[in-house]
Amino acid sequence: MDARKERIDADAAWAILSTRPLVVTARGKKVTEWQAGDENKEAILKAAMGPSGNLRAPTLRLKDRIVVGFHEDYYKATFAP
Repeated sequence: MDARKERIDADAAWAILSTRPLVVTARGKKVTEWQAGDENKEAILKAAMGPSGNLRAPTLRLKDRIVVGFHEDYYKATFAP
């Protein structure tokens, strides 16, 4: 999907984010892990949405989690062999 052509608003973002039990948001130097569920919906969307109201990039769908945003140390710890 090309996020420049197809925008993902809050409702569509929640439909994606709620498909995994864990949502990880990375913004600046802060990485937060959330249990996906209605009780965390508002906080997760606040962390996952950009200032334009679209889902932030990059967004990665993994087997057990969704990662929103980029944090170099988190990526190294998660994806390094």
